[in-house]
This record gives sequence, structure tokens and C-alpha cells, in this order.
Amino acid sequence: MRTANPALNEQVFEAIPYYDASARAMTLQGAVNRTAILLTLAVGAASWTWHVASTGGNFAPYLLGGLIGGLILGFITIFKKTAAPITAPLYAIAEGLLLGGISAAFEQQFPGIVFQAIFLTFGVLAAMLIAYTSRLIRPTENFKLGVVAATGGICLFYLVALILTFFGVSIPLLHQSGPWGIALSVFIVIIAALNLVLDFDFIEQGVAVGAPKYMEWYAAFGLLVTLVWLYLEILRLLAKLQSRRG
Repeated sequence: MRTANPALNEQVFEAIPYYDASARAMTLQGAVNRTAILLTLAVGAASWTWHVASTGGNFAPYLLGGLIGGLILGFITIFKKTAAPITAPLYAIAEGLLLGGISAAFEQQFPGIVFQAIFLTFGVLAAMLIAYTSRLIRPTENFKLGVVAATGGICLFYLVALILTFFGVSIPLLHQSGPWGIALSVFIVIIAALNLVLDFDFIEQGVAVGAPKYMEWYAAFGLLVTLVWLYLEILRLLAKLQSRRG
């Protein structure tokens, strides 16, 4: 089982030691509940940063703290999965602080864009869930390989772009609102959305093999990672479209 999400990959279940079959195991409802908790925490933290920004306060410390804290907590969760019940909620809060600051910055430049991005993100989530449960999209091995390869290429592209910024070089396609820049953003949004299918498959496989209960938090964490990425890419795409109209 492959998934492009670094938190949810095919080695995860292989690395889990065998345990007493009578112990509490991961369930689908449990994973759904944990995901809802993480989303609530993220939205709550984002609302606080948004409030600080909307009242003229300095939200930069929250944004920076969320960025650094999210990275640290994310890596801890990935490498120590048993800590997920603690680190996943903290990660959600950190990501919320970060997203609140980023969203506030975009909203100041493009009024109304954040609501549109949130609506589209959850709309895509619902659409992918329906497509997965109805088997309109089947996570075959070829499908997984394609999504993983495309996601890896996008990560490499972002890494190169980041390195080039240190030398004062900017990649036009990444930031400009021309036809090719918009096409790139559309492609990235599509790949992020397809990652949701792989995340759903990861959760289903975890339930099928009777993974430990803490994996509910880990699976919810992985799904949140994809949703955060999807939201940011949709936000970027909408900003390009509005810049083009302006």
C-alpha cells in the first residue's frame, strides 16, 4: 500500500509490532472522530490568529511559532507514532496558528478569498470521499504509483524553488498569475486531492489489519497534513485567479 503522504506510507503498518489481539484496535469511527477533533483544534487556533490580525495586532509570532512548532511536532509524530495521541492535537493547534496568519494575509489582499478556499477544500474532501466509497476512484497500484511520483515531483520542485530564493532567483510559474502559472496550481490542487484517496485507503487498511488504537490519531494526523496542503494550494490558486481578474 503506497501513499504520497510522508506520514502515511506503506512501511507504517509493517513497522508496528505484533500485539495482543484482545487489545483495543483501530476503528473507522475512531479515525473519523479523531480527525474531527484535530480539525476543530486547527480551526480554533486559526480563529485566534485571525482575530489578532483583524484587530491590528502582531500575528507574526503566532505564524512563526506555528510554522516551527508544526514542523517539529510533525516529525516527532512521524518517527514516534505511539506519541500521536499527544503530538497530533498539538500539531493541529500549531498548524491552525500558521494557517490563521497566512489566511489573514491573503484576506487582506483579496477580501473573501478565505471563505472560498475553505468551502472548496471541504467540497473537494467530500467529493473525494464519495468517489472513494462508491469506488468511482480505485486506489490501484498504478494509481498509487502515479500519485506518489507526481507528489514527489512537486516536493522536489518546491525544494528547488526554495533553494533558488536564497540566490535571489524566483520561479515565475510558482507565483505569477499567467496561464501557465494557473495551470501549474490547478495540477498541484488535483494531485493534493488525489492524495486524499490514498489517505482514505490507508485508514481502511489500518482498520482491516487491526492496527493499534493510537493509529487512529496517527491516521487523522496524516489526513490533516493533506488537508492543510490542499487548502494552501487552493488559496494560492484563487489568489492567482483574482490577481488575473484585477
